[in-house]
Amino acid sequence: MNLHGDAIPEGLSRRARSFVASHGVRADVTPLEPYRERWLALGIPGEVVDRAVAYQERWGGLVLPPAPVYECGPRYLYADVPEPAHGGGWWFTGGEPRAAVAFSFMVGPNGEFGLWGDVWAPLYASVEGWVESLALTHHASRWAKQVTRLHGDEAEALSLDGFEPVEEVQGIVDTWWRGPDSLVALHNGEAECYTGRARRVALVYAGLDEWGLHGQ
Repeated sequence: MNLHGDAIPEGLSRRARSFVASHGVRADVTPLEPYRERWLALGIPGEVVDRAVAYQERWGGLVLPPAPVYECGPRYLYADVPEPAHGGGWWFTGGEPRAAVAFSFMVGPNGEFGLWGDVWAPLYASVEGWVESLALTHHASRWAKQVTRLHGDEAEALSLDGFEPVEEVQGIVDTWWRGPDSLVALHNGEAECYTGRARRVALVYAGLDEWGLHGQ
């Protein structure tokens, strides 16, 4: 059953809310509140437990269409036991991978949604940014006259003169850009995880009209 009303997390753009309502479903996941005392006894700070419990209540079990990168992204969102993050603070698993991959989807110490491989690559400033990116991918794919995928050096050399950042995706390592008739998604997560430029991917959605560029 598709989502509607209170089942759609707040804080999303109208485009992302429509995307989640039309294409999202909820899988059953284990509530984390019963683990609170056990986790506190393990030395996990109370505010970190609060974050994981709140994430599970807000996002846990959300199933969304595949992403165009990162082996299609998480199969569904869920949290697990927090652990000390590399570089300080605490983080926890942010989603169940669709395939066996060499990286993990994590929620960082400040709420970032990203990848952990050889190093930490925070893709977006929040899980909302990840969902906004999926919604924008769906929108741009539908309205673009042409979609071009660039890899490695080609992606790195792509000129963004005349483009502006798409703010709602809250991009950090991954970013979206809006030009006169195109949207560009730069997916740098695996390159950051494994320091390999060949893993960089750029998707150029060209031939967009005003609705394609700005439709909400």
